[in-house]
Amino acid sequence: MARAVGDLLAEFDARLEEEVDIPPSWNVAPTDDVPIVLERLIDDATVRQLHVARWGLVPSWAKDPGIGARMINARSESVLEKPAFRKAVQSRRCAVPADGYYEWKQGADKSKQPYYVRPAEGSGLVFAGLYEWWKDPSKAEGDPGRWMLSTSILTADTPPPGAESTIFGQLTALHDRVPLPMDRATMEHWLDPEADDAPALVELVRAGVKDVAAAWRVDSVGKEVGNVRNNSPQLIRPVEALF
Repeated sequence: MARAVGDLLAEFDARLEEEVDIPPSWNVAPTDDVPIVLERLIDDATVRQLHVARWGLVPSWAKDPGIGARMINARSESVLEKPAFRKAVQSRRCAVPADGYYEWKQGADKSKQPYYVRPAEGSGLVFAGLYEWWKDPSKAEGDPGRWMLSTSILTADTPPPGAESTIFGQLTALHDRVPLPMDRATMEHWLDPEADDAPALVELVRAGVKDVAAAWRVDSVGKEVGNVRNNSPQLIRPVEALF
């Protein structure tokens, strides 16, 4: 995610509740801060906001934020029943913008080749996400750091390959799961704070994955992405695949 705050505000027609800092990153890791877009009802009006959240959802009932490192993704098939996600999917849905994401393919000799998945036309991705607020009991009332905002990205089975596109064969070769993308119309429904039919919204997002992902492309990239200390535009530069 390397887009500037101003670009995100313009793209999503969102506003800030408070000033945020989102440094560009070409190697976002679990527990890193990421931008999210959400809608809230303020004085009976729907307001769309851009926030910064920790990647890895921390449920409100968690004893400490460490659980979030295991909550970076939420399986769409079970998100309505899982204790960590079922309240958030009812009323705390968000969109998680990204420029692309990485997957790894393992070769016959156990070597691994990283790949970068992104829209073929260079436009950004928007994933269906959930967010949650967690109160740190060790901090005093009024401490601005007492409340942590965190997020998780919904996933689904990778669409099976079909005659209409080769991209799904490539994605299946990389992983059996994909983060759930949304087009703009779906995002409008997903973010609506007055929408209360969570099962229908989850199915709406799941139903659109094939249409949105059909416009993706997959490029092999260098192994430097495997080290979180590496962070530069060079990480997404296509290279010749090892296998």
